[in-house]
Order: sequence, then structure tokens, then C-alpha cells
Amino acid sequence: MLAGGLAGFALPPLGWPWLLWIALVPLWRLSWRGGAVWGAAAVLVSHRWLLALHPLDWLGVPGLLSAPLVIGLWLICGVAAALLVGLWCALVQRAGPARLSTALSAAWLWAFAELLLAKGPLFWIGLGVAPLPGDRWLAGLAWFGGAPLLAAVQLLISWLLWRLRWRALLLVLVAAHGLGAAALASVPSAGMAEAELSLVVAQPNLPTREKFSAEQQQRQRQLLMKAMAAAEQQGADAVVLPEGALPLGQALPAMPVALLSGGFRRQELDERSSVLWFPAGSTRPQQWLDKQRLVPLGEWMPGGLAGLSAVGGVSPGEAPRLLELPPPLGPAAVAICYELSDGLGLNQAVRDGAGWLLAIANLDPYPLALQQQFTALAQLRAIETSRWLLSSANTGPSALMSPRGELQQQLPANQESLDLMQVPTLSSESLWTRLGVWPQWLLWLGFLSRTCFSNDERQSP
Repeated sequence: MLAGGLAGFALPPLGWPWLLWIALVPLWRLSWRGGAVWGAAAVLVSHRWLLALHPLDWLGVPGLLSAPLVIGLWLICGVAAALLVGLWCALVQRAGPARLSTALSAAWLWAFAELLLAKGPLFWIGLGVAPLPGDRWLAGLAWFGGAPLLAAVQLLISWLLWRLRWRALLLVLVAAHGLGAAALASVPSAGMAEAELSLVVAQPNLPTREKFSAEQQQRQRQLLMKAMAAAEQQGADAVVLPEGALPLGQALPAMPVALLSGGFRRQELDERSSVLWFPAGSTRPQQWLDKQRLVPLGEWMPGGLAGLSAVGGVSPGEAPRLLELPPPLGPAAVAICYELSDGLGLNQAVRDGAGWLLAIANLDPYPLALQQQFTALAQLRAIETSRWLLSSANTGPSALMSPRGELQQQLPANQESLDLMQVPTLSSESLWTRLGVWPQWLLWLGFLSRTCFSNDERQSP
């Protein structure tokens, strides 16, 4: 339990991978019961921000039910992690944990499981993002193989620590950091970009519990007008607002500068949470991209029931994350809220021509820890795709990340604010973007066949 809690603590926002490697060492000798305890502890610590959902009065949940519901959701995440890690440990022990082929096949099995979890209904923080923000050189490996490669390499490091193979450990550490640093150095600088977008990012800092009140909506309109004035004065290409900023059916005046905003739209009988594009002078959106991964309970409930949020539930959009915007913005890869945890979706959008990344979110009433985890994910997505990423969130992080994972500019968290951000667009591709996950699948099949069919003795630890 202590090692699992240490692992959860080592993940972002702390981002100390060396501490995580130590916490992973016991997994190679634990039974399924021990692995289950480790997994539950890790996720309960890393996802502790879920408890900040209480009280759920802003979702219409009575006070007496709020705390049990929030704690229940938190515990469900812990139970799910216990089942998955317990199963992984059982497979490792059956295969023989002392064998290198077992370590390699088990490491990539974990990595691929994280890929699948990132497409699930919950916000996933796993080993793939663990090096950030503390170790950008190691995170640079994502340029070659995305989050799966990062997760697998860190598990291999922990196995080498367990087996006390110091020379191999040193070689892996030096090679991983050297390759990562070389990948980051190879990324084109801002001066080599095809174009540079000027975007005014507005951070409303509206409390979700009161977001749709007349007073808060008036605040948001005033901030929008202030942002428009700043954008017009500075010659910006567009103003950017976060997720859910525009209520359904809100009448907008003709604006002097284009607007790219989170909001809501209706398609036939369905309501969608979307990114909406308003050209300069237009009062209606001309292009949009709908949110595809909905928040359980808040935006979606089983059986077709309306969600508990203030909008009463929305319908999911299509899977592709490419938003075709007119020049000068051009095509962008878009993540709405915790779609940012799904690296495959954004990677495909970049492969389809996106020159930059846009992440919009709300993140209220969650604490600063979740904003920092969101920032780490944004840095990872920028490194993976070799693209600049602009994040626009209600309470933060509203920030600009370079393809090297550097935090270039950020608005103060939990404050109403706005600023001009220059976003370069690129067309070069990372190896991860060009090849995707298939090379690692093939490697894993080779490791797995070696594990299953080798005649080597299956040593116990």
C-alpha cells in the first residue's frame, strides 16, 4: 500500500519519475492481492482531486447524497485500478518475473492498457505522463513512440532496479534521456514555423455552481467585449474562450474579430457541447467540432437519461478531432476537456493535417492539482505531435506549450484574465505521428511469443 501511495504521489503534478521507479519495484514480486492493493492506493492518491466535486448542489444533487456519491465515484476508480493491476501482477508471476522477456512483454501490456483507458469514460493519469513536468528529456521519448513508449521504458527501469542490473540500468537511463533530448532539439524553432497565429485568450474564472446566473453571464459578456477590444487593437486573428463559455441560443452581436469558443449547439433533437467558430462580423457559428467523450453523471448517464449538470446532458459528437478552420488559423487538432488524455485522437488529427493543437476545458470546481495534471498532459501531447499547443480553460490552465514541452506563457490560475499569445504552426511530423502505435504492437508480439514459448527456466525472484 505504501509503495502504491508513493506512486500516486510521484505522478503529476509532482512529476518525479525517479520516485515512481522506486515505487514500481515491488510490483515485480507482488501477488495479485498485493498488486490490487498497490493499484488502488496509487489511483486513490493520484485522483484525490475527485473529492473536490463535493458538494454537488451545482448539479442538483441533495446535500445528504453529495458526499456519498463523490466518495463512491472515487472508490470506484480505486477498485477498477485494483482489478487491473492485480490481474497484471498475476500474469507477471505466472510468466516468471525474473525473465527479461516477461519484463518487456509485461511493460508493453501495461502501456497498451493505458492507451485503452485513455479512451474510456474517466480522466486518466498514468505512467505515460509521469516524467512531466520534472524530466522533459525523458519525456522527449514520446516523440518516438508516444505515451506507450514512456510507460514501458519506466516499467523496464523499475525491473532493472529490482534485478539490480546496474550496468543495464545506467545504459537505459543514458540512452532514454539522450534520445529524448535529441528529439526535443530536432523540433523546429518558432522562427522556422510556417505561420504564427495571434490569439487573445480569455480566462473567465466563473464558478460552475453559478455559471448560468444572470450576474455571471454578464461578467462573461463584459470579458468577451474586453477581449475583442484588445484583439482589435493588437491585430489578433481571433479571440479564444474555454469550454462551455457560450450558453445554448445566446445572441451575440457582430464582432470585429473572429471568435473560437466553447459553447453549446443543437443538432435536431440533440444538444452538443462544442468548439464554435464565429468569423468576424458573424452572429452565428459557421464551423464547429462536437465533444466526443462525455463526463459520466455530469453530461451523460446510462439508459439515455439526462446528465446532472446545469445543461441537463449532451450527446456525443464524432470521433475525429480535426477542426478545419479558414486561413490564417488553418486546421487544428482539438481536445475538449479530458479528451486531452487521448493521445491517439490528437495524433490522428495531426496526421490529417493539423498545424497546431487547441485544448479547451472548464476544470471548476477542481483544485489546482488537476490543473497541473492537465498542464502535464498538454506538454506531453505537444511533444508527441511536435506541435504548439494552446490551452484555454475557465479557471486555468490557460497557457501556451511548445513542441519541446516548455511552458511558454500562462495566465494566473483562478483569476479572471486575458492575454495575447503567439501560436506558431508547423507541418513537420514526429516519428510517433508518422508511424503510430503499430511498431510497438509488433515488438510486443515478439516479446510475448518469447515469454510464452521460450524454454528458459521461469525463475522465481
